[in-house]
Amino acid sequence: MDFYSFDSGTIASVKVSRFQGPSGVVECHLAARPLEYAGIDAQLDCVLRAYRNTLDSLGLDVRTAVLRRFFCSDLANQVAALEARPLSNPHNVDDPCAVSWVRQSPGGPAKVALWAYHVSDPESALDKSLRDGSLTLRRGGVAHHWTTGATCPAAETPYDQTRGIFEKYEAFLRTREMTLADNVVRTWFFVQNVDANYQGLVVARREFFAEHGLTPATHFIASTGIEGAHADAAATVAMDAYAISGVRPEQIEYLAALDHLGPTHVYGVTFERGASVAWRDRKHVFISGTASIDPQGAILHPGDVARQLDRTLDNVEALLKQAGAALKDLCMVIVYVRDASDHAFAQRRMRERFGDAPIGYAVAPVCRPGWLIEVEGQAILPASNPGLPAF
Repeated sequence: MDFYSFDSGTIASVKVSRFQGPSGVVECHLAARPLEYAGIDAQLDCVLRAYRNTLDSLGLDVRTAVLRRFFCSDLANQVAALEARPLSNPHNVDDPCAVSWVRQSPGGPAKVALWAYHVSDPESALDKSLRDGSLTLRRGGVAHHWTTGATCPAAETPYDQTRGIFEKYEAFLRTREMTLADNVVRTWFFVQNVDANYQGLVVARREFFAEHGLTPATHFIASTGIEGAHADAAATVAMDAYAISGVRPEQIEYLAALDHLGPTHVYGVTFERGASVAWRDRKHVFISGTASIDPQGAILHPGDVARQLDRTLDNVEALLKQAGAALKDLCMVIVYVRDASDHAFAQRRMRERFGDAPIGYAVAPVCRPGWLIEVEGQAILPASNPGLPAF
């Protein structure tokens, strides 16, 4: 894994991870944010210009983009700016990419920040298509499906909206001969007023999973459930998701690290702490939203954001270790803080620990009020599995 920093003076910062396996296929994650205060149009132009310049420096075509998530401070007043620019417009069929918008303030002077994921294959251009809010990336006998902005705003309660989202998503999976249990690797749930509305999501997800074979005796799905909002104010719950058609059961491992964290179902929630997917020349590791928790499910170090961050990173490290990875293999990290005043501390501490690794920051309360900070991440590490599909 290589890390790069492309800072345009005091204007914008872009941090990059780059992984290239023996097959020659390159994966890059980029985290871009403005460094000076300005209006949304100026900041968005600044971020996208820095992003394009970084792609040029890396020798990447913009058409290698798979995912772009925009973290927005005031999404209701920023939609017009996002729609006006091709790279931030989720309906741009000329440049198929899974584009996600979420109202989560990036903190500091930033009104908008970007996480982008790119795949470059030296043998051929990417085979991508965008339909109904989902990007499909076909690679050999495997297809990767990135769904963004799934909502059900017509339903009245968070419970009903969550159930509606799952019903629509399950129907999408069926049309592609996939199921929740066999093919979905990762979800993100963004919940308005998470302190009040998270429980409705929890109950609906638990019930829907049980109906579709996801139980404590089988497995769940790696996930983050966090404060955030969709552009539609009526949507109290929104979801992004990643599924793989053609993936084999032996490619997927679910991560627990029971010496550090307890099973989620013990305290009523139903998600995996992490999951890894093995490919012929690499392994992807997805770390769910992780906080300062002990094996009994208790919050550790209440009121102390510094010690909570240390314990959180210990938990992340334990999950990575189960997959044969380490903190140095993290290619993208997102840090959520409950209190905006903790943003600068988190940014400073993470930079001291991880250097130029791409890290996104968002002011977003975690699903339990006592948690002051949460971390999620993705890792890539080399592997040799001749009998598995190529990524």
